[in-house]
Amino acid sequence: MNSRFTKITRIILGIILLLSGLNKIFKVIPTPADDLIESFGKVDYIFPVVAFFETLIGALLLIKKWVAFALLLLIPLSVNILLFHLYMDFQGIIPAIVVATLNTILVYKHWRQYVPLFN
Repeated sequence: MNSRFTKITRIILGIILLLSGLNKIFKVIPTPADDLIESFGKVDYIFPVVAFFETLIGALLLIKKWVAFALLLLIPLSVNILLFHLYMDFQGIIPAIVVATLNTILVYKHWRQYVPLFN
């Protein structure tokens, strides 16, 4: 669980999520889905909540606190990111696949911590 590969994977995923969450808050980097995001922005709570969780999970992964919990929080978020880009913004599918894949790898690496949930 503490291998170099796991550490690098955790840090990369943390950086991606932290930057993505902060970008949703501060809109520093333009994205191809800005028009769609703007239309979703009319529902005031969606993107601030997504940005909050992306930032929180990214920070938890980077500081290595509650990593197993953060990965569980990320599962529905990464599935929705993947589905969003699959159906609405296919140009951004590669980063979505990267997030979902890194999340899956890290959940697998931390599986021993999840076993008690199924007993």
